[in-house]
Amino acid sequence: MGKGTILIAAVSAAALGLAACEGGNNNRRQNNTAALGGEGLCKPFNGTAQAAAPGVGIDGGLVVDDCLHRWGYTLAKSEDDAGAVAQAVVAACSAPLARWNQQSLSNVAAVGGDRSMEAPSLLTGEPTNPIAEHNNFAEGRALFYVVQARAGKCDPPRVDDDDDDRNAQAPAAQAPAYTPNSPDR
Repeated sequence: MGKGTILIAAVSAAALGLAACEGGNNNRRQNNTAALGGEGLCKPFNGTAQAAAPGVGIDGGLVVDDCLHRWGYTLAKSEDDAGAVAQAVVAACSAPLARWNQQSLSNVAAVGGDRSMEAPSLLTGEPTNPIAEHNNFAEGRALFYVVQARAGKCDPPRVDDDDDDRNAQAPAAQAPAYTPNSPDR
């Protein structure tokens, strides 16, 4: 083989490799979209804040997650560092986070208020409590939603998404009223 033949073979191999990479990206993108129900990286908003069954309280963690999701997608378009945006998302959801913490404190008081809430973390083994873990959850999930929205170029929630959530909750007369902390207002 001459130098020209080797050079042509090397250029052809490089071109095939680049073409395979491009095709692979398109195939991964299509597979990702199909595997996630057609949404790609973006998590859909419809039905995220469902009403609780009559007589059952709304899980504070679900309400906080919904708030973080909505604000994370809304603020993700900011040009600030993802960590700073995630802190703003947690700040926007401070009211539902405080209600979730209050719910945890009420549950402990109902079981027996003299019991210690501190226990070792299942992740680190360090002593922790539910309120600290709620905050860790909120910070981690906020950062995740900001990065997810940026990576998937996800749209923020529409105003009618929030209306659907409120309408879904209306029939639950015994459940406490909940209005999502929505960035649409």
